[in-house]
Amino acid sequence: TLGTGLSSARQYMGGAADSGTAAYFAGGYATDLVATVDKFAFSDDSRSTLGTGLSAARFYVAGAANSGTAAYFAGGREAADVTTVDKFAFSDDSRTTLGTGLAAATRGLAGAANSGTAAYFAGGTAASGKVTTVDKFAFSDDSRTTLGTGLAAAVDQLAGAANSGTAAYFAGGNTATDAVDKFAFSDDSRTTLGTGLSSARFGPAGAANSETLA
Repeated sequence: TLGTGLSSARQYMGGAADSGTAAYFAGGYATDLVATVDKFAFSDDSRSTLGTGLSAARFYVAGAANSGTAAYFAGGREAADVTTVDKFAFSDDSRTTLGTGLAAATRGLAGAANSGTAAYFAGGTAASGKVTTVDKFAFSDDSRTTLGTGLAAAVDQLAGAANSGTAAYFAGGNTATDAVDKFAFSDDSRTTLGTGLSSARFGPAGAANSETLA
């Protein structure tokens, strides 16, 4: 357990990492919504808090990263759900907000990335209720497409992780499910694993040792 934790106690954040360099944890809810982005250097686990946080205070955010280049934090809820995607350049931690956000204002979604190629943001709750939507953002120009095949079921509060270069995995969700959907990066096709989580649950978190285990 790190000697230095987050800069404040909070929940419903998004996470992303610059592999080999630092982890970033963004947004969330403390006593109120926050825009804070905390950065943990992998060299010594020290924490700094970015001078520029999210473009607005929000929670139920999803994160994904193009390692070596930028972190993306998508969706969430402010006074209402948003389509916003904020991008943080790893070179100087500066923030820009993408001209094209999510296809719909969504909270409680999950993110995963094929580093060097695209970020995927899946599921969540929109005005219509829980969704199966998977939005893909190309790192080359930050353009968005929405996959023809979404999640197998409409869920929010799910988890995402990726085997970069191979596939993204989205697991669990509300109301509690043990399902794990896999999206092959070669053609964005979806399969649902025969063996899911060890128990049905929502609000899980995901991380991956790329090319080994999710």
